[in-house]
Formats: sequence, structure tokens, C-alpha cells
Amino acid sequence: MHLLLLADPSTELVEEYLGNGTSFVAVSDKRMIGVCVLLQKGPELIEIMNIAVDEQYQGRGIGRQLIEHAIGHAREQGYKTIEIGTGNSGIGQLALYQKCGFRITGVDRDFFNRNYSEAIYENGIKCQDMIRLSQSLD
Repeated sequence: MHLLLLADPSTELVEEYLGNGTSFVAVSDKRMIGVCVLLQKGPELIEIMNIAVDEQYQGRGIGRQLIEHAIGHAREQGYKTIEIGTGNSGIGQLALYQKCGFRITGVDRDFFNRNYSEAIYENGIKCQDMIRLSQSLD
């Protein structure tokens, strides 16, 4: 749960999608250092709901490997599209997702204001809007 809360501070929301999703983990020396949770959103659509890497291991390509594994899994399962969302303040995440082939498809204005009781700040920016990205798996 500690890793999942790095990417999503709501225990309630994490527990909801964790119970219905498929999870993958990255392990080093028998220790979980990364996690990715996929959730089916439709017959041909799957979403990366959460991806997190332990702070000690960030910047080593683990997040990219988890995303590439998730994309491969989604493709193998016959999904046509994979989506992911991140906060407007997630500069590093936005860069990573685009490097992995995702394209920005929309903005859910005030998503974080509506769904989280406490303000979230990242990179000195208030996280307010959800930036939605997707990738075709055809």
C-alpha cells in the first residue's frame, strides 16, 4: 500500500481499484520496489490506474519497464486501447508517459478538487486537473 499511496494519496480509491484490477510488481533483493495496477474500463479498453516506484529506485527505468509490461499485457489480452491519467502538476510523469507512446487525449478539469479532500502539491504546482492520455494497441 505504501507504494500505491505515492501515486494516489486516497487509501479509499486505491483499495477500490486494487480489488478489481490486475497488479504487477517490480522486485529487487526480495523487496517490492515498484507496482502497476491495471483496470478494465470496457471490452476493448484498459487503464493504468496506478504506477509507483519506491523513491530510492526512481530514475532507473523501473517505471518505464512497468509501463512497457502493462502495455504488452494489455495487447496480449486483446485490448485495443490503454489509458493513463496524471495530475497537471506531474511534469515527470507526463514526460515518461509520452516517451512510452501515450498521447494526451483530454483534461478532466478540477478532478482533484472534486475527488480529494486535501490539496495536493507537486513540483510547486497545485494539482487540480487530470491530464488523460491514451495509446492505441493495434
